[in-house]
Amino acid sequence: MTVPLLINGVLHMVAADRETPLLWVLRGEVGDMSVKYGCGVEQCGACRVLVDGRPAWSCTLPLGDVGHASRVTTPAGLVDDPAGAAVQQALVAHNAGQCAYCLPGIAVTLTDLVRRGEALDAAGVRAALDDHLCRCGAQPRIVRAALDALESAGDPAGEGRRTGAGRDPSAAPPAAPAEGVAEVEVRPPSRARRLGSLTQVPELDHWVRIVAPDRVEVRTGKVELGQGILTAVAAVAADELGVDPARIDVVSGITGTTPNEWVTAGSGSVEQSVTAVRQACAHARRALVERAAARLGVAGSDLMVDDGRFAASDGRDVSYWELAAGRPFGITVEAPVERVPAAERRWTGRGLPRVDLAAKVRGEPVFLHDLALPRMRHARVVRPARPGARLAGPVPATVAGADVVRNGSFLAVVADREADAVRAAAALATEARWDGGEDLPPRAATADHLRAQPAESSAVVDGTALEGPVGPAPRHDGAVRLRATYTRPYLLHAAIGPSTAVARFEDGRLEVWSHSQGVELLRLALAEVLRLDPVDVTVTHVQGAGCYGHNGADDVALDAALVAMADPGRPVSLTWSRADEHVWEPAAPAMAVTLEASVDEGGVIRSWQHDVHSYSHIGRPRPTGDRGSWLLASWDLDSPWERPSPQPSRGFHAGGYRNADPLYRAGEKRVVEHFVAASPLRTSSTRSLGAFANVFALESFVDELAVALGRDPVAFRLDHLDDPRARAVIEAVVDLAGGMVAPGGVDAPGRGLGFARYENVKAYAAVIAEVTVDARTGLVVVERGWIAADAGEVIDPDGLVNQLEGGFVQAASWTLKEQVEPAEGGPGGGRPADWDGYPILRFGESPELTTRLLDRPEGRPLGAGEATTGPTAAAVANAVHQATGARIRDLPLRPAPVRAALAALL
Repeated sequence: MTVPLLINGVLHMVAADRETPLLWVLRGEVGDMSVKYGCGVEQCGACRVLVDGRPAWSCTLPLGDVGHASRVTTPAGLVDDPAGAAVQQALVAHNAGQCAYCLPGIAVTLTDLVRRGEALDAAGVRAALDDHLCRCGAQPRIVRAALDALESAGDPAGEGRRTGAGRDPSAAPPAAPAEGVAEVEVRPPSRARRLGSLTQVPELDHWVRIVAPDRVEVRTGKVELGQGILTAVAAVAADELGVDPARIDVVSGITGTTPNEWVTAGSGSVEQSVTAVRQACAHARRALVERAAARLGVAGSDLMVDDGRFAASDGRDVSYWELAAGRPFGITVEAPVERVPAAERRWTGRGLPRVDLAAKVRGEPVFLHDLALPRMRHARVVRPARPGARLAGPVPATVAGADVVRNGSFLAVVADREADAVRAAAALATEARWDGGEDLPPRAATADHLRAQPAESSAVVDGTALEGPVGPAPRHDGAVRLRATYTRPYLLHAAIGPSTAVARFEDGRLEVWSHSQGVELLRLALAEVLRLDPVDVTVTHVQGAGCYGHNGADDVALDAALVAMADPGRPVSLTWSRADEHVWEPAAPAMAVTLEASVDEGGVIRSWQHDVHSYSHIGRPRPTGDRGSWLLASWDLDSPWERPSPQPSRGFHAGGYRNADPLYRAGEKRVVEHFVAASPLRTSSTRSLGAFANVFALESFVDELAVALGRDPVAFRLDHLDDPRARAVIEAVVDLAGGMVAPGGVDAPGRGLGFARYENVKAYAAVIAEVTVDARTGLVVVERGWIAADAGEVIDPDGLVNQLEGGFVQAASWTLKEQVEPAEGGPGGGRPADWDGYPILRFGESPELTTRLLDRPEGRPLGAGEATTGPTAAAVANAVHQATGARIRDLPLRPAPVRAALAALL
């Protein structure tokens, strides 16, 4: 039937069933991709629209319930509304997002707040946004942006408290991040220089191209996950080349086109790729100077460059594009050259507005979920009720108007409209019959189960696991001896937008569009499973919802490829359901860490033992040479692939032993990883891998040692640290917070400290958390947090602060709430299928954060995106101890175990 819809002031006559959710009508029939699918069950807020001026869930609102006279405003329509435009402007000005998948829906709710004109404080804004979820940890920034928009709406002059709103992008940016949010303290510089990924890909033409007319193309193999890498690349390229950032096009993550940097992970994007781009652009500029000097017949030192144009003293000039447009450099980079001096940089170290954020806030089709290709079809996969089950009996060729695709036990539906694919998948799920498979035993997801399994033990020496015997334990013969065990459960990535992929198979070639963090590895893994030549497979990265780790992005790429190969010539977009995402993505593994140490009469640590039990953190797809496949659907095909057995890591600070060895002076020391291969759940990497549990344990244990000795925890740490940069971040965060004692007397909140240097070679971060604990209910709330970080040279101050704070918020969510708890009879063998079964931190529970950066302008930049996760967990647990006297060593710190711990003190 045809139904009239007034969308953003335009009348649309749509042909759709009245029971179809408005979300699918908007995205499919109207073509408005600003409305996002997140859950389909009113849990995340990604789908929010205004219906007659009030926020509504479009994912469950039937088309028939939207009256003929109703006015629907989507995120795309907010730009034409004064309140909506103010909200969007404030979100961009505050860089209030990371992946930003959640922001269009949030902007809808904030627009309603601004229209109502209520005077709200931060707590009121958090309460108003509590129906929304943000996975990347941008809640504090979003709240600040909301307060800005609310105040600006009541300011006739339009000045309010805006911090950068409407800033001319060609003007020199401010010297510090958002006002009142971050402080930048300059530390003495070092002279370390590196080539980054140029050492693996030294051909300059892989990195920089001068493109006519008046454009510069800069390439990187790293991809945008919400960490701001594209902005950082643009900033250093603009400075080194001497061109306006608006002329730079950053191309990333296209196999066979961009430099092969393998995987975007390990907080390595700035260290590896930005460093490489900087040197590549410095080499390109030097080559262009030589060409210009030859063209104009002057010495290179006599030339000045401004926005890509060389000028000689006699007034003659020549542009980059006249010299090099379309011409290769033909240079192999072998050694670093001088960079533009720090004093002459306009963008690096000062900040550049996020190159991708404004379009995302406006709801433009930036995300892979929004990619629309000609003649594209839409697919959904139908998974079994239990892992390992096989499809039994025949299935129909069509269901609910959609075609059925089957390959062994791989089952999917494909239709011309996404709403039809969703409906057909639900219908086929009720018809399909499965044999076998296993439910997840209720106790299998616990740390006790982990420690009871056979393990392969390896000594970890200087951050690297060694084969062979682990050696004897140290002698714990000090005056004070302490032993404690700390645990974390299985965790989910739980991205707000579920995994998706687009694939097209034509003339023997496969094209895949994916939000994978490792497009080069995915290309090889897909070619292997599908028996294609890798040269006939291209994988192009398109941004997806942030997850900071290995979720279902690679698996869904194979799903989409299988459907596309069943219908050659037409592109297929396949998106997982919310239940698919929660149930079938790889989980972050459970871990258990046991620490033992002794301290002498003088308070000096004399012995230290760290034993970590962990399942595998490494499950990304990669070629195996026919020894199995890591891709989910490969195990279900007519000719199924074996599932490889996880192997222990041997790299530097890899997997479960990342950050297991302390930076503290610790006398006789032994660190051992006990690797358990047989995990009840499929596992892979998430933000910081094993560092989260290891630092939580290590920093909690250091606090316990200090308390046992009657020592101040800060002073005890400083007494055992020889690295002046480590000492500096601890001293800085204590100064930033005004000390370790919260104001308020006997009823004051508790404060706790956590510190680490990520992988012991990357960014230093110290964190203080301030918490309240309800003694009656056991509820722990992180009210405030302070962060001090030394990430070497700061490329993008506000982007760096955003990452550090996002890591804090995500880690607080892990610490307080998150845990995979098997439910008997649940989908996928008992895993949680949505955010009711797997709750994450909501806006009402998000803290206020303040950050100080210790900048080293002439040093090398250090990876920082994962630096705050472990310190945050320890800081929260240590704050709970300061507030209550209860030492809780098992995560998460949910009300029931906290209440039990408090009761045990009585």
